Amino acid sequence: MGTEERRNKEKEIRKNDIIEAAERAFFKKGYSNATMDEVAKEAEFSKRTVYVYFNSKEQIYFEIMIRGYRLLISMLQADLKRETKDAIEELHQLLLTFYKFSNQNRDYFKAIMEYETVKLEAESGIESQSRDECYALGEQIFEYLIHALKRGVDEDTFRSDLDLTQTALVLWACTVGVLNTADIKEQYLKDYHKTDKEKFVSDAFDLIIRSIIR
Repeated sequence: MGTEERRNKEKEIRKNDIIEAAERAFFKKGYSNATMDEVAKEAEFSKRTVYVYFNSKEQIYFEIMIRGYRLLISMLQADLKRETKDAIEELHQLLLTFYKFSNQNRDYFKAIMEYETVKLEAESGIESQSRDECYALGEQIFEYLIHALKRGVDEDTFRSDLDLTQTALVLWACTVGVLNTADIKEQYLKDYHKTDKEKFVSDAFDLIIRSIIR
């Protein structure tokens, strides 16, 4: 291994160490409450060293979401290997995978939820590569939704007047809201509405799908 190759490998290891330290800090305290000082302390680096690799807390947060989106995409790929009989089943499987992701990867799910509901402080200053990669992965997820919607229109199952992109955005927003409510209001749903998390999510997904069926 040459000197340059070794240097690049060491740099990549340090970047990953910082991201993993940031995950521990952000997952414990939330993005808004965690500081770069805490990230540096967790990584056992100086704050100056952290800034050598990342220009802001927001950039590190995008790197964490990139990891979460990659996990979600790998789950979508695995769950959709089995052929679905129609667009309704395909869309239902997508929504179930989102739910499974929220249960099995709760920290990444919460990180994505926080981004969806809180505007980052300095998004315009984030290194474009981190932001663009994160957005590109998000678009891959939208493509799964658009594919299911287009299939439904072609099969004459879903309404023919649907704007596929706009509908995919609305479906994602609705799903985010449902899963976030199921996560943070689980006890409330049991105590005051006599329903459990699973039934609430199942009923919500059925309602979402019925809203676009012809």
